[in-house]
Amino acid sequence: MDKERGPTCWDGGVVTTDLMARARAGDGDAFGTLTEPYRRELQVHCYRMLGSFQDAEDALQDTLLAAWQGLRGFEGRASIRTWLYRIATNRCLNALRSTKRRPAKEWEIAGVEPPEPTRLGEVMWLEPYPDALLEGAIDGPLGPEARYEQTEAISLAFVTALQLLPARQPAVLILRDVLGYHAKEVAGMLDSTVESVTSALKRARATLQRAAPPTGERQPPPALDSPAEQALVARFVRAYESGDVDALVALLTDDVCVSMPPMPFEYQGRDVVTRFFASLIRGGRMYDLVPTRANGQLAFGTYLRTPAGGVRHGVGLLVLTLSGDRICAVTRFENSVLPGFGLPRTLPD
Repeated sequence: MDKERGPTCWDGGVVTTDLMARARAGDGDAFGTLTEPYRRELQVHCYRMLGSFQDAEDALQDTLLAAWQGLRGFEGRASIRTWLYRIATNRCLNALRSTKRRPAKEWEIAGVEPPEPTRLGEVMWLEPYPDALLEGAIDGPLGPEARYEQTEAISLAFVTALQLLPARQPAVLILRDVLGYHAKEVAGMLDSTVESVTSALKRARATLQRAAPPTGERQPPPALDSPAEQALVARFVRAYESGDVDALVALLTDDVCVSMPPMPFEYQGRDVVTRFFASLIRGGRMYDLVPTRANGQLAFGTYLRTPAGGVRHGVGLLVLTLSGDRICAVTRFENSVLPGFGLPRTLPD
């Protein structure tokens, strides 16, 4: 082993002896140098586990504090990156065991009387993740066991499905199938056995397989910023801003689903979704849309116009899931998420 360096693993987490010595001696700058390269990917990991951007940030801060306090216990058997993932995973598991999830809200869109929902959603704490924070966060090295594309593994559908698994199952699935750690490594992270990890992974895969659309039912979305995606954006914005429900519905798949956490109401199928959008858009309510991206998907800040003009107030964020040149899901989030996307609360006249 090189005298100037500690061990290294497939994930590239080389530990410099001098940096580690200075960090253990209380040098905060040295600790920051050791951990900063992994901050964003650890936040994404916590987000996948918890489904909430704010909860993920809290878990990340807990992880860094625990790493700082426990640095003397780092023996260098694995990379610093793997060690941090171990801490982050267990902090998320603790949060899942102890934190009360955000409760469901009653319908609160004034002046809108929606149709009866098709069903009630379960993941009311779901929040979107800004694409601006994904740069450098999902490009890290993957282990040989990885099965998912990193963009697929940050999608709203994937993150939502993870939230429906018992706590240890998403931890195992993310570490094994998303990040590519070996079963023995994951067992060490979770203070478990290879047999337990293998069993949990098998159950998690089966649950996600049942939750996914049948093979061939979903077409891949258009490429990022491709002419096909830009054309769909233009049609959606034109229909939504003009209040043209028929043009909007023409963009939807037959099995389209609309959800709106933390409100539990979900609408499945084109007919009921048509009635929902008619209640939301018509009746004098007109909107302006500001494009952004969330979870690797198209998204729009929505701003309500007033009849007399003037300031337009942000009322939410729409995230679109695409299947080919159609929209197969629309997820609406509250206006409280807008600042995280660099979007203002209001737009001037």
